[in-house]
Amino acid sequence: MNTGQEDLVRRAQAGDSEVFIQLVKSQERRMYSMAKSMVRSDEDCADAMQETVLKAFKAISGLKEAAYFNTWLFRILINECNLILRRRERVVIMPNPPESVQAISSSAEEIDLRQAIGRLEEISGTIVKLHYYQGLTVPEIAGLLELSESAVKTRLHRARKTLQQSLEQPVERKVNG
Repeated sequence: MNTGQEDLVRRAQAGDSEVFIQLVKSQERRMYSMAKSMVRSDEDCADAMQETVLKAFKAISGLKEAAYFNTWLFRILINECNLILRRRERVVIMPNPPESVQAISSSAEEIDLRQAIGRLEEISGTIVKLHYYQGLTVPEIAGLLELSESAVKTRLHRARKTLQQSLEQPVERKVNG
């Protein structure tokens, strides 16, 4: 974070709500992308972002290091997304059935992958989503989640093994023709 943004964070901490809005707007696209990769639905993304902004606004005065504003904001967002996922029943709805067998196969594989990621331990699932859906590096994930880089690498490795094993097991599906 540059010193200009740190100054803005300090102004927001001092109670300048316009500056706080400016700071959040500068991260809005990344926040949406992160939330979308975790909770999938636009409604849940909106809920997660709204709760994140509200909680961040209420708690910004307690942020110890202005330089860590973005990390702090994204940690709040990840926690909100995880809350939504814990509350939500895991149901996949396909509004229009795929037209070809290939489409059925790829849709089914994507659903299998999402379900397998959903069965991972919460922190491991978050790391997988941050790395593969958001393109974050191991050091970035470590900083965001306050873990060591080796812990992130270990969890990522274990998650890959678990996902591979899970996806190699045949899944019974009913296809209505």
